[in-house]
Amino acid sequence: MAGPLLDVAGLTVSARNRVLVQDFGLSLARGERVGLIGESGSGKSMTAAALMGLLPEGVAAAGSVRLDGTAHDLIGASDRQMSRLRGKRLGMVFQEPLSALNPLMKVGRQVAEALTRHGGVPGRAAAQRSVELLASVQLPDPAQAAQAYPHQLSGGQRQRVLLAMALANDPDLLICDEPTTALDVSVQRQMLALISDGVARRGSGLLFITHDLAVAASICDRILVLRGGVLVEQGPTDEVFSRPQHPYTRGLLAASDLDATDSNGRLFTVASAAGYVPAGVPAGVPAATAAAPSVTVREPEQGVPDEASAEPLIRVRNLSRTFRRGRTSLFRPPAEVHALQDVSFDVTPGQRFGVVGESGSGKSTLLRILAGLDLPTSGSVVVAGNEVAGSREGQLRQLRSQLQIVFQDPMGSLNPRMRVGEIIAEPLLLPGTPVAARHHGARVAEMLDAVGLPREAAHRYPHQFSGGQRQRIAIARALICEPRILVADEPVSALDVSVRAQILNLLSDLVDKYQLTLVFVSHDLGVVRHLCDTVAVMHRGRIVETGPTGQVYAEPRHEYTKTLVASSLSLHEGERIRAGAASHPASF
Repeated sequence: MAGPLLDVAGLTVSARNRVLVQDFGLSLARGERVGLIGESGSGKSMTAAALMGLLPEGVAAAGSVRLDGTAHDLIGASDRQMSRLRGKRLGMVFQEPLSALNPLMKVGRQVAEALTRHGGVPGRAAAQRSVELLASVQLPDPAQAAQAYPHQLSGGQRQRVLLAMALANDPDLLICDEPTTALDVSVQRQMLALISDGVARRGSGLLFITHDLAVAASICDRILVLRGGVLVEQGPTDEVFSRPQHPYTRGLLAASDLDATDSNGRLFTVASAAGYVPAGVPAGVPAATAAAPSVTVREPEQGVPDEASAEPLIRVRNLSRTFRRGRTSLFRPPAEVHALQDVSFDVTPGQRFGVVGESGSGKSTLLRILAGLDLPTSGSVVVAGNEVAGSREGQLRQLRSQLQIVFQDPMGSLNPRMRVGEIIAEPLLLPGTPVAARHHGARVAEMLDAVGLPREAAHRYPHQFSGGQRQRIAIARALICEPRILVADEPVSALDVSVRAQILNLLSDLVDKYQLTLVFVSHDLGVVRHLCDTVAVMHRGRIVETGPTGQVYAEPRHEYTKTLVASSLSLHEGERIRAGAASHPASF
């Protein structure tokens, strides 16, 4: 009987006196699809880097990594030995394509270089084959795409280029490190289908690294769970996701399941997952496998009861925003980009209004106008009684005291040179008012309590906190001036599933406690379904559908909405997709 394609034993990755991965083991057969899951810092990417011989300087690996048909151990192999394997027998798709692609080289040439350097394909044949490979990953107009530079392609298109390069020489093993994390739902679904089809056609083994359990459920036959660099559980996907043996695995599953809430209507977290029973667990399972308390499946609310009679807090009518690009020719006018086109909607007090749509749909432009950070080309926007168009700076300050934003990347919105207490108090320091932040210490302490951070956090700097903690700081800063409206722009898209559940619970609690009106923007339909009572679907600068969240998701009318809903992955949907793909490999 043939041995495994990849055999890893006792893999330990260390940096100075710190162990990042400890005694990791894996046996992966040809054609097998293994998922490596865990939160940020669990050691997933370091494991992949060790397998590829790409560990950063100062980080060392010990143990054994054997690739079938290779005489030497990959641990301790020279750069020359590893370069012979990379691209030919080992392919890798990285999370961030802009970091992995050469910005000064056209993408067709980069794919061709993978063929010539690792596959020995001559130049002209490699150029022709590169176009075929770009076509195989469904890039529109592959011949034209081959002549483009990376920055001229979208994120999803760049990720397809990386996949084409990784599969160029029919590798025996494909390693994918979070390849769909930053992609919109429909592009994510397409990428997963391309990866699944690519390894199936070549009979390659797949090691798929992700923190998204729904993605892992849709593509992997077997699951390995890493926590703090230690492998805590492994087994067939169905078994691990329906009968988790380790409490941490149960916690990840519970936090990933946005359809399940506890008896108080709150999402489960890793800490509160004892009462979570995974879907599909039969009655009578042992208590050690599934705890007794039942799970309440949250039904989306059908709107605020009195919203029909309430005066809108946000009133948008015929809003348009057009941007003009730089002139590229003396004989042609500058190109125009219609970011928003004839957008109209109302948000009533107390409403939880969700806005969904893919990148480029106009969501962020809409939020900037609502906050007075940008002005419309035409149309009317009235927020808390303030007309945005034509407002002076003093009027906009009044608007911003009524509306505050929580951004997607807290590290980008928090001043790294200011202490947390100063950051949170900053909205209270009105221009021309010589009052130092320290005089607002009591109010800062109150907001730290509200977002679940210790009061001593006020004396520390943003870099000393995790991503989830920084997002809590951003929320505290937004709420300190007691706004009526809280706008959240993709606030959980970059967070691990357990931290995501904590932040969503926190937002829900704070909206109720402070009687806020919430405008929540996301490309994750599951998050919006859990949190919002009303949803607006944006596509190419227009709102194509709006209504109660449950109704829009259950009975979408517009074709684009139907596509979004069909593309959205939940944990249970991922399992169903994988089961269907196993029966019909050609269709994902």
